Amino acid sequence: MVFLNLSTLLYMAFRELITERKKGFSLVFEITLRQVYFTAVQALKVVAVISLALGTVIIVQIGTQLSFLGGGIEFIVPILVLVLFRELGPLLTAIIVIGRSGTAIATELGNIVIAHELEAIEVMGINPVYFIVTPRIIGVTVAVICLTIIFITVGLLGGFWVSKLILPITFQAFLRELGVALTAHDLIFAFLKSLIFGLLIALTCTYYGLTVGYSLIEVPQAATRGVVSAMLFCFATNALLTVLFYL
Repeated sequence: MVFLNLSTLLYMAFRELITERKKGFSLVFEITLRQVYFTAVQALKVVAVISLALGTVIIVQIGTQLSFLGGGIEFIVPILVLVLFRELGPLLTAIIVIGRSGTAIATELGNIVIAHELEAIEVMGINPVYFIVTPRIIGVTVAVICLTIIFITVGLLGGFWVSKLILPITFQAFLRELGVALTAHDLIFAFLKSLIFGLLIALTCTYYGLTVGYSLIEVPQAATRGVVSAMLFCFATNALLTVLFYL
């Protein structure tokens, strides 16, 4: 039932984007930019710190073991690619967005429902799906993709600098090994994951925010359901995509 509702909401959001594109497009575009700013720009510090810490931990844990086994940069870089591009990069970025922006979206929309702002928007002749849902879906999806790119980049740079403390390598050698280990398949996989995660987060949190009735008690409950459901969907999708792509 939930999947059907989410699919319907996604269809309506993009249908209204096409049919209502000439009505208030500048305002919808501004709301979308605000969502991107809140979700992506204001989360840069958190994403950078977590990514840097992840890259450091990976190199410290793996690099020290490889040094005992006689391994070098030719083993470290593929592991970085595996962790950052295929698995933890998109997934951890999604978790950060869920915890920070997903909660805010569900709470905001729940308060909008309680304040009867949806009815006011409809009375003014504005399509609430086009005005409220579509900008958040587009904004969050774009933000997740951008944050994933930043997460992976910072993680690679952090991994390189820690690698220098363990192994005598240069940045050119690191890039050369990265070019060997990284394939177009990995790039497409990381982009596809971030795209799907962004859609899932925006749809789930928006949907649960709009399910609030007319009681303030329901707002935190809806936010909790939205966050938990978004995490479950992202973890399940991550496992499914990994099996489909690499099994």
